[in-house]
Amino acid sequence: MILTVTPNPSLDRTVELPAPLAVGQVQRAAAQHSEPGGKGVNITRALAAAGESSLALLPGDPGDPVLLALEELEVRHEALPIGAALRTNITITDPAGTTTKINEPGPALVQDQVEALAQAVIRRAGTASWTALAGSLPPGVPETFYADVISRLRSAAGEAPHAIAVDASGPALAHAAAAGPDLIKPNAEELLELHRALIGPEATPAVHASELEGDRGLAVELVRRLQTRGVRSALVTLGPHGAVLIPEEGSSAPVLAASGPPLVVRSTVGAGDASLAGYLLAAHRGGTAEERLLRAAAQGRAAASLPGSTMPRPHDLRILDIVVEHITPTK
Repeated sequence: MILTVTPNPSLDRTVELPAPLAVGQVQRAAAQHSEPGGKGVNITRALAAAGESSLALLPGDPGDPVLLALEELEVRHEALPIGAALRTNITITDPAGTTTKINEPGPALVQDQVEALAQAVIRRAGTASWTALAGSLPPGVPETFYADVISRLRSAAGEAPHAIAVDASGPALAHAAAAGPDLIKPNAEELLELHRALIGPEATPAVHASELEGDRGLAVELVRRLQTRGVRSALVTLGPHGAVLIPEEGSSAPVLAASGPPLVVRSTVGAGDASLAGYLLAAHRGGTAEERLLRAAAQGRAAASLPGSTMPRPHDLRILDIVVEHITPTK
């Protein structure tokens, strides 16, 4: 079983426009979709769609639209009541795949609720092969939450094998990365942000995230520097340029890159979550590094070709489109 933790879940509403977004103008939507969301929730949804056992752990009261949507989709979950409605996020997409997101902050949690969530993670993680700590933190949850949970998971596990993945951003990712999770999954923007936080702004290349997406060698170099600050391995998603998988420092495993042919993008919402789900699925089933990256790339690409934050099913994957190769970093 794979456990996912989503401290700040949401109801994700996606509006598809037939033309580019015209700021200040009235436009009619071509379609709209609503799905339960938040990174961890999306990962569990993707794993469930692939036929793998997963449990989504999240805050939420009975009858909340997010929980009702999960029940309707028959996605296994456990929710901790907080006495407040969960947030709604709005995404606007156009035919070119351009995505505009408006995310609410989410309901504030008090200290007792934060501790209850942490305790639930420790309790449920005992039967999981992987725990994925994912997404933003709502008001009231300290920036160190993921780092603290990682420390407590390590202490609770003792000698038992248990792996931890983190997919977050900002200070929450910086603290978590320094705590030594087994895997982080940043995109290009998050990788640059993490490098600025842990290595320093003066040592971070002055490149835009879109430039980093096209320079996988630089992405590998940044991760290698971060491995001196607690990062172990990293799956870095690079948008239309695929993904790279960097093993632990000192490992004999190769650095791998995955790519595929040009893709017609319908929505990028949840594509990174689907990628991490693909990696965790293959890892849970004992897959090699190549198989993990292959599945990650295939699931991410499939999610990007689907509307809203729809998670791909096996028939949506185009495994044969993916090329995984060993790469030799320049540094």
